[in-house]
Amino acid sequence: MKAFISAGSHRGMERVYQGILTLLLLLLSFTMIVPFIYVLAISFSDSSNYISGGFMLFPKDFSWEAYDYVLSGQGFLNAFKASLFITCIGVPLSIGISSMMAYMLAKKTLPGRKWILNLVIFTMLFSPGLIPNYLLIDKLNLIDSWWSLILPGLVGAWTLLVMKSFFQELPSEIEESAKIDGCNDLTIFFRIILPLSKAMLAAFTLFAAVAYWNTFFSAIMYITTPEKWPLQVFLQQIVVQANVNEFTDSGVDMTRNQQINPEIVKMTAVMVVTAPILALYPFLQKYFAKGVLIGSVKG
Repeated sequence: MKAFISAGSHRGMERVYQGILTLLLLLLSFTMIVPFIYVLAISFSDSSNYISGGFMLFPKDFSWEAYDYVLSGQGFLNAFKASLFITCIGVPLSIGISSMMAYMLAKKTLPGRKWILNLVIFTMLFSPGLIPNYLLIDKLNLIDSWWSLILPGLVGAWTLLVMKSFFQELPSEIEESAKIDGCNDLTIFFRIILPLSKAMLAAFTLFAAVAYWNTFFSAIMYITTPEKWPLQVFLQQIVVQANVNEFTDSGVDMTRNQQINPEIVKMTAVMVVTAPILALYPFLQKYFAKGVLIGSVKG
């Protein structure tokens, strides 16, 4: 009888704990979602309603004018092309080189493997700092080039180690069977290992895409021509410095600039910059948790 009462009490405490945890997570989610909805609502608001109204989570009158204004500016289009180039070139290069290097380091028969791994770990513990990085980019003649934003981020130590751990856990019998069937190392890697690593590769593709799309500080240091700035630097000009005239570089009608409230233009710019990553996430979400956990737990 006592055991029955104890079990019932334990289940009751567990329900209370789950309820409190759920409530806390809902509150945490609420604090994250509300600011985003607020920015979205303002971006679709009419200027007169925005000036007369206060806090809003739903616009009174929908207006696409700010989006039309932002997307028609030459400054935005230049920044969008820069971010698109950096992301589309950087992500495949980063995933390709990182996975090949990680697969190589996963082989215990590789000559100098421990020495290479120690060098990789050394870069995690000791960063060269800002000035050596700048001097290196300068010596490579990459200043004011988009490659100065792509090449330094191609291979990350953490990414490399997680990928290596993942490849080490794959059954060696698969490779042995493939070699018996006449496959060489490249065939095994591209036709067997990579298809088995879809979840892990999808997770790191998302990481790399977000990192390249959000490139900001490197662009501030290395890119000297405003027309080559990526979207994040362009957004910083709009939001922090309130430089809405960046949109009118190519002769956009200035009367529109006077009609649209600058705050609405800023919120619209934030939404336009964020939208591509938000659109990408649902396609990779199903691989996200699985890929990262598999690679990190098996050390």
